[in-house]
Amino acid sequence: MAALTIKDIARICNVSISTVSRAINNDPTINAKTRERVMEVVREFNYIPNNSARNLKMTESNTVALIVKGINNPFFQGMFPYFQKRLEDLGYQYLLHTVGGDADEGYVAEAIAKEKRLKGIIFLGGKMNYPEKILENIRIPMVLCSVAGLSHEDNIHPRVSTVSIDDSGEAHKVVEYLIRKGHRRIAIITGQKDDLTVGRLRLRGYRKALEENGIAFDEELVGYMDDGIPEFTEANGYATMKKMLESGTEFTAAFVISDRMAMGAYKALYDAGKRIPEDCSVIGFDGIEMTRYMQPSLTTVKQPVEELVESSVQMLMKQINGSRERKHLIYDAELLERDSVKFISNS
Repeated sequence: MAALTIKDIARICNVSISTVSRAINNDPTINAKTRERVMEVVREFNYIPNNSARNLKMTESNTVALIVKGINNPFFQGMFPYFQKRLEDLGYQYLLHTVGGDADEGYVAEAIAKEKRLKGIIFLGGKMNYPEKILENIRIPMVLCSVAGLSHEDNIHPRVSTVSIDDSGEAHKVVEYLIRKGHRRIAIITGQKDDLTVGRLRLRGYRKALEENGIAFDEELVGYMDDGIPEFTEANGYATMKKMLESGTEFTAAFVISDRMAMGAYKALYDAGKRIPEDCSVIGFDGIEMTRYMQPSLTTVKQPVEELVESSVQMLMKQINGSRERKHLIYDAELLERDSVKFISNS
């Protein structure tokens, strides 16, 4: 059968060629149902757009691609130089390929793999549950780094090596820390209600810590991200905290599951006349450098960036050199105690 063309896809879906092009390029103005119908056909026939193939085509055969979901995340941005230096030290070219929030990173990886010019792929961010068909079609070594779905309580895919922290376990530690500081009315600003990434995992750890300490879970203390605002941003942290404050729900501490959102939460508390930590303690997650310079400096959970990068690269190199072994490494994070959490007495 001849290779499928963009005209064929348009005919099958009964849409225009321009609509197919917009769907493939994740144009935000296209109807979601139309885009999904087009992408189903794209995936079914393993279609690779000519422009994608041209952009992804490499002139060297010793290139490793880093496919990133969440390019604006300062935590991921802090990892890029480590990946680049480590790979270049080993004699490999470094390709950074970003994937939009609604795009399918598995499909992107499959398209890159079909070019047969990469030595390997490292996924950074996003979610883990790629369809089996996509994993089978990616016929080059790959490693998942900091990809959601990785915790001791989740199933790990046997075909893929993984490197991460235990997001659920680390969130559990955060809430335990706040409880030791005397807090019992602990709010959480987490992902969207249907989140399948770190929001789900960190909310799981939050609930478990409350349960183990005899504190009833209160849905009113959960602030879900606004799905109309870019995820894990200062704007979303601000909007979600503002909504919680306006609801009248009382809490003495807030666990914000990303440092960027914590910055927005700070501003919402300030605008409401609340002092940190006197009126509300705040703790973030990721350990990005700029949190040291917030006022007050943010207590946060620092992820082991260098270890995550080094292990990901080492695993990939072993596969490139012929190893069929698949490992699943989970690192501990570090609590950085600063000035945004205070002890309160319950006596």
